[in-house]
Amino acid sequence: MAPPAFSEDDRHFMRVALSLSKRGLGNVWPNPSVGCVLVSADGVIVGRGHTKPGGRPHAERVALDMAGDLARGATAYVTLEPCSHFGKSPPCAAGLIEAGVTRVVSALTDPDDRVSGRGHAMLRDAGIFVDVGLFCDQARKINEGFLSRVERKRPFVTLKLAATMDARSATRSGESQWITGDAAREHGHLLRANHDAILVGAKTVIADDPTLTCRLPGRAHQSPVRVILDRWGEVPETGKLIRTASEVATWVVTSGAKFAELSEKFEKTSVKVIEAGCDGDHLDLHDVMQKLGDAGLTRVLVESGGALAAGLINAHCVDRIVHFVAPALLGDDGKAMIAELGVERLVDMPRFTRTSVCVLGEDIAVTYDYKTG
Repeated sequence: MAPPAFSEDDRHFMRVALSLSKRGLGNVWPNPSVGCVLVSADGVIVGRGHTKPGGRPHAERVALDMAGDLARGATAYVTLEPCSHFGKSPPCAAGLIEAGVTRVVSALTDPDDRVSGRGHAMLRDAGIFVDVGLFCDQARKINEGFLSRVERKRPFVTLKLAATMDARSATRSGESQWITGDAAREHGHLLRANHDAILVGAKTVIADDPTLTCRLPGRAHQSPVRVILDRWGEVPETGKLIRTASEVATWVVTSGAKFAELSEKFEKTSVKVIEAGCDGDHLDLHDVMQKLGDAGLTRVLVESGGALAAGLINAHCVDRIVHFVAPALLGDDGKAMIAELGVERLVDMPRFTRTSVCVLGEDIAVTYDYKTG
């Protein structure tokens, strides 16, 4: 069957829907971040919406509520297939049918087994024209976290690195604040706001006692879940992350041997303790990521030391690297931003594809996606 022919109006309105969908990134997990635009027969936008914090209401419901009776006879542009199952609210496909929408343009079929084509089928069965595939690549990019969780059973993982030109993240004594400038740090906080969680190792928590919140003006409420990998139960109760767990969600992932101990240790706090399997002296990072996916996380930002970064790369658990580079040098006695990877042959090097370069004051941020195939 030939793909549908989309008009310039279709392209314009789907771009608006895609732009709306980005607004939910970081605060709608475990749901996808969807955008929806309702357009009347004479080409006027009568409703628009995006998934709201916590995943409810869905974008279609928001747009339908805005449009009211004007939704009758309209075309709906949606960045992901409308849901067809009953959850905490009725299915969006049913809402579109009831509202009298006559056409739905969908960017992407939802791979969730509860939907997976059933939403589109429900619409077609009701006599609604359904066209699928407009800007599907862009829609996949925006919802790469949700798709990763559904298709690979783990979140999409972004590793943030900040270093000098010679790839050193700290001085010999461990001083690292601040290698990069204000603009780069602000961009780093934007990354936090757009991710569901930020992941660090226990050693980073003990050494730096960070807060790991989003400190952009007006976006403090978008601080991600803070996840600490603590194989040996070393994180102190007096640390900032533990003391502020009632204000910003904080999870500790530990081994089975330490699970009961840490559960008791943090019993009077708001810390959530999660058990994961071990691989020798280290947590099994594949199991860690699966457990985080099971908990609903779709997008995880890693701000770690070199050892955890190397472990995640070797475990093939890094999907993207955002590398902030400062125009400075520390030399061979500085601490490497990534620990040993054990690569003996060039053919075995983990390879990435550069996707963007951004100038941030004196620094640059280079984004790389993992190269598959």
